[in-house]
Amino acid sequence: MREQETDGRAGFIQCEVTRHRDGARRVDADQVAEEVPVALVFNGISHAVMMASPCDLMALAAGFALTEGIVARRGEIFDIEAEFHGNGAEVRLEIAQPAFLRLKDRRRSLEGRTGCGVCGIESLALLDLAPEPVAPARRMAASADIIARAARELADHQRLMQATGGVHAAAWCGPDGAVLQAFEDVGRHNAMDKLIGHLALQGAAMDDGFVFMSSRASYELVRKAARMGIPLLATISAPTSLAIDIARQAGMSLASFCRENGFVEYTAG
Repeated sequence: MREQETDGRAGFIQCEVTRHRDGARRVDADQVAEEVPVALVFNGISHAVMMASPCDLMALAAGFALTEGIVARRGEIFDIEAEFHGNGAEVRLEIAQPAFLRLKDRRRSLEGRTGCGVCGIESLALLDLAPEPVAPARRMAASADIIARAARELADHQRLMQATGGVHAAAWCGPDGAVLQAFEDVGRHNAMDKLIGHLALQGAAMDDGFVFMSSRASYELVRKAARMGIPLLATISAPTSLAIDIARQAGMSLASFCRENGFVEYTAG
């Protein structure tokens, strides 16, 4: 697998701004998060175009393929190439023929919106809201110690956030709450896909830790986590009602308003 011209993208650009403070104004430089169209192409056929941060694109594509159910497992992804074209990027994936045939049966377009979860769905009947259950033996409860540690360590892994103040982060935490890896993107769903894609490409077990996110807990983030067998999703902001419902169905733990001094437990796996 090879990624062309993507490792050099910082994920932000410099622009000239005018700062206004206490009645004074001055011209200054600011760092702004990049947002570019990224096309995902499966076996030569374009499937989705999303707005994303132009880094870790192979991980993004692999994670999207897995969390959207396009492929059932890492082994169904044979090759990934990423390349920039003008102001956008294209990621080409070669996947197993049975997975590609399933994809053609339920093709949808996700063009346009950052982190859009259901754009292009043709009918309500196509929404997949029935999560896979997390195995009882692998379930994990949120605790004050592990949430506090994750909340304390996350900022050290948010390079783009520190530079721009405008991106989300998805972090993989060990059972003790240590932040082991984190991925950032202008879209929270993209950040989750980058993290999951990276873990899958590395062959990591996804039931031996949890995901900590800087965003709210939307239904799709919980759905993606459940599909991968992740036992606990913890977020800094609030959950939605559907996110709670899906976590309960899956037997996942869901914790939100996570801070060093506490959290709110919405479901316990």
